[in-house]
Amino acid sequence: MTGPILENESEDELYEHHRFEAGKGQAPLRVDKFLMNLIENTTRNKIQQAAELGNIYVNDIPVKSNYKVKANDIVSMRLEHPPYEYLLTPENIPLDIVYEDDQLLVVNKPAGMVVHPGHGNYSGTLVNALAYHFENLPMNSSERPGLVHRIDKDTSGLLVIAKTEQAMAYLTKQFAEKTSEREYVALVWGNIEEEEGTIEGHIGRHPKDRMQNTVYVDGSEGKHAVTHYKVLERFGYVTLVSCQLETGRTHQIRVHMKHIGHTLFNDARYGGDLILKGTTFTKYKQFIENCFKVLPRQALHAKTLGFEHPVTKEFLRFEAPIPQDMTECIEKWRVYSKSHTVEEED
Repeated sequence: MTGPILENESEDELYEHHRFEAGKGQAPLRVDKFLMNLIENTTRNKIQQAAELGNIYVNDIPVKSNYKVKANDIVSMRLEHPPYEYLLTPENIPLDIVYEDDQLLVVNKPAGMVVHPGHGNYSGTLVNALAYHFENLPMNSSERPGLVHRIDKDTSGLLVIAKTEQAMAYLTKQFAEKTSEREYVALVWGNIEEEEGTIEGHIGRHPKDRMQNTVYVDGSEGKHAVTHYKVLERFGYVTLVSCQLETGRTHQIRVHMKHIGHTLFNDARYGGDLILKGTTFTKYKQFIENCFKVLPRQALHAKTLGFEHPVTKEFLRFEAPIPQDMTECIEKWRVYSKSHTVEEED
């Protein structure tokens, strides 16, 4: 999805709400079905109505519902009102500001807070909070004020926010050129054999589940992604790891770790909220359920963030302590692993 684009083809101003590019392997598919698979919280009837009104475009030409989408087609939906997420309401939400100067700030985002409005979350987001606390933040390429990068709703940790156009351009360039430093701590299912390693594989939308991304080993779909990991602590059934991001794709760590057979602990979207290692005997199952209650989200925290300051050119590095829900879960595993061995229960 992109920011609102103004079209001047008619007297009415149209705003782009959705934009998708059909993949190279796209078989001919009706445009209403194509969009149904990609747009959350919609119905085929609504899409067909939009097509009747001339709001569905393929390669910048309005089409009807029965148009067959082909490989590399650019499909967009344009409506008369701006997307709801751009009708931004400032909200007095407290921010945990780790650092601030006249160019930028670094915030420690709690788990459960959405970074920017969209997909049914139009209030209570980090961007709503930023709009209240700061005026005239620069827009990024997606018309999001201040955002240089983002992390998932249920991931906690550090984000840098640009306060000036200069900072936005300079910081965005660092993230694009992979010179920023980002370290995450994750608890994953299974005992990772190697002490450290690198996962490399294109990440793109899952062909059967539109809410997930997946790895395309042959590189036929998605975008190039690289994650470096290092084992911090072993608990038999689960492993605590440090992950360094070289690229920043959506759900990158979650998708890459699942790809090598080590789904994040309690990551419901990727199946980590099931018992993936160990037996399902009652005591063990109860222990896992207790861990899920303590940590009701994926076990992922953006711990370290480093970048070069846009004005002073000094390399700044920040750390956010692992939050309580995750530390409690880790401690439970630490205690459990001392009194239970994998061999006993498998």
